[in-house]
Amino acid sequence: MHGLEWLLAVLSLPKLGLPAVFLIALVSATLLPLGSEPAVLALIKLNPTLFWPTLAVATLGNTMGGAITWAMGYGAEKVYEEARHKDASHVRASAWLRRFGPKACLLAWLPVVGDPLCAVAGWLRLPFWPCVGYMAVGKGLRYWSLAAAMVWALS
Repeated sequence: MHGLEWLLAVLSLPKLGLPAVFLIALVSATLLPLGSEPAVLALIKLNPTLFWPTLAVATLGNTMGGAITWAMGYGAEKVYEEARHKDASHVRASAWLRRFGPKACLLAWLPVVGDPLCAVAGWLRLPFWPCVGYMAVGKGLRYWSLAAAMVWALS
């Protein structure tokens, strides 16, 4: 086996591939610009027996990354309030998020706006566990539909 083939074979092993997917999914759910979909689809393609474990690990990692982003927003709001002693609730996005509450975190899977949405949910101090639950549902459905589309397209 040559370099790239060897690397792909090694990364398709559960003991390396699943932790890699977890880490990539976690980091991609923070405010850092990274996508986890290529890693998820590559592992499923390289090792189809890891279909469900890959989806579970990616969902868990991405949800944990969303929870970290929520906490970053929460912390940023506390620092802002202490420094400014102002309420940011008149911002239109804040009003929309307050109106829908934790259910808005179902949209945490969306590109570009999903990660900041988690940060704003923390900023607004929306309840942590309901937000995480809705993030998990949205992110899990995204990975499942993406993987199902790939399997359908390749069959």
